[in-house]
Amino acid sequence: MLSLRKALPIVAAVMAWATVGLAQAEDPLDGELEIRSAYAVPSRGVIMLSARVAYPGSDLLSASLRDGVTLSFDLECILTRHRRFWFDAEAVDLVRHRELTYHVVTDRYLLRDVDTGTQESFPTLEAALASVGAVEEWPIAVDSQLHGDGQWQIALRAGVRRGHMPDALRALMFWSNAWHRTSDWYTWTLVR
Repeated sequence: MLSLRKALPIVAAVMAWATVGLAQAEDPLDGELEIRSAYAVPSRGVIMLSARVAYPGSDLLSASLRDGVTLSFDLECILTRHRRFWFDAEAVDLVRHRELTYHVVTDRYLLRDVDTGTQESFPTLEAALASVGAVEEWPIAVDSQLHGDGQWQIALRAGVRRGHMPDALRALMFWSNAWHRTSDWYTWTLVR
């Protein structure tokens, strides 16, 4: 008969193996995260950025949100000017943070802008992901920040990661990397 001290590591190893198998069996972010289009235009001295980002979704993602997982969406924007004999000049490095949760009582998905505190609700996960992927007239810079000769480059990257989650799920999924994705950099030259 095994003593409790000898059996505990065996039980822990079996539980860890089973959990890893479950965590890797299905990808909650099924599909590719990509920036489909983006452009920036000056408007009364302010550079306004608009973009379309395709965020992946799945039935497992919807079920995870319904179980209490929060998803965090980040959109990073960097404006740089190439300099020949020195490091590139960086005028702007911004990140837009938003969080998606599921509200059980209203049976709706809630999208909250972390920076401004504004919140929207959606009846379906697809509608919420479409809204988080539609960026309209985001002010990223003012003309006075973009001084000097040369062309300014805009680089945009989207990311999604697991945010808050219930303690029971956190204990099972703390090592899983399937909840974090970033897109490739989408770059273009700013036309002023």
